[in-house]
Amino acid sequence: MKAEIVAMTADAIDHAALARGGEILKQGGLVAFPTETVYGLGGNALDPMASKKIYAAKGRPSDNPLIVHIADLNALAPIVKKVPEKAKILAEKFWPGPLTMIFEKSDLVPLETTGGLNSVAVRFPSDPIAAELILQAGGYVAAPSANTSGRPSPTTAQHVEEDLGDAIEMIIDGGPVGIGLESTIVDFTEDVPVVLRPGYISLEMLQEVLGDVRMDKGLIKPDSKVHPKAPGMKYRHYAPKADLAIVEGPTEEVINAINQFVKEDQANGLQAGIIATEETISRYPCGTVKCIGSREAEETIAHNLYEVLREFDQCQVSKIYSEAFYTPKMGQAIMNRLLKAAGHKIINIRPASYSQYLKDKK
Repeated sequence: MKAEIVAMTADAIDHAALARGGEILKQGGLVAFPTETVYGLGGNALDPMASKKIYAAKGRPSDNPLIVHIADLNALAPIVKKVPEKAKILAEKFWPGPLTMIFEKSDLVPLETTGGLNSVAVRFPSDPIAAELILQAGGYVAAPSANTSGRPSPTTAQHVEEDLGDAIEMIIDGGPVGIGLESTIVDFTEDVPVVLRPGYISLEMLQEVLGDVRMDKGLIKPDSKVHPKAPGMKYRHYAPKADLAIVEGPTEEVINAINQFVKEDQANGLQAGIIATEETISRYPCGTVKCIGSREAEETIAHNLYEVLREFDQCQVSKIYSEAFYTPKMGQAIMNRLLKAAGHKIINIRPASYSQYLKDKK
């Protein structure tokens, strides 16, 4: 089976194609579609077999929950037991948009969709193509990112075709996505709202609206045995084929260290890649260097992250070294994805730790 690919834009929507896509979803098939964050792999969220198809197509662990996408606020009440007042406040502020909220699920949502949990993750995307497809499909579309499990998430339809073109019925090509990182996830099944995955909507933005919001401790535990309540909490994600390491520390020391690592790799017959910014790219004379964006416009780093990781897969590099990106607004989200992609491998360039690293390397 080869996926039908249909191109359209938000300003020129192909309504007939979306009606066909909606029918595929109603019949239990799979359709990939654009959102403002990344491309999603859609299936009927209320159909257990469709959810099983999503897991199979992605090669995704079945205890990794799917997000249910809606396109009408009235669709929320039937799939959850209750909507806390603070969740209503966030919905009014950030929906439609890159925010997912977790609630206690109603019996309408099958356990196959929620990874066996009694909670359900719900999002209301702002992309008009996504919204119409969801409505055409009956109002409830389960949609993780449309990539092979563990790979960098897709930000173009071409990425979807590379990973899933032979496994699904339709790909809706809406062009490159806007944000480039998955939605922020907030859990409302606890007394205090908890961020389970950082995104474009930052912890500070949430606290500004709600007051008391905290980050989940599991975000910094790479080997947690806890059953994941949200996508991306337990398993390695977003990973390129090459071994990726994040190098952090003072800028000058990071640049010098990466250059030294690349020289050593080349002396050993290995090709290395470097993820740099507009501010530092000219400082790397060796290796395969790719610009991820500008620290002065950190949204560009978020937007380009997965594209750059995928580009390295075409370059035959054995290792990739990335600068760290602790930027003011989206730094938490960017580093969360980068750490997952690197399997939490960090080289901290400080005088003591760097000396120890070089000793260990020998």
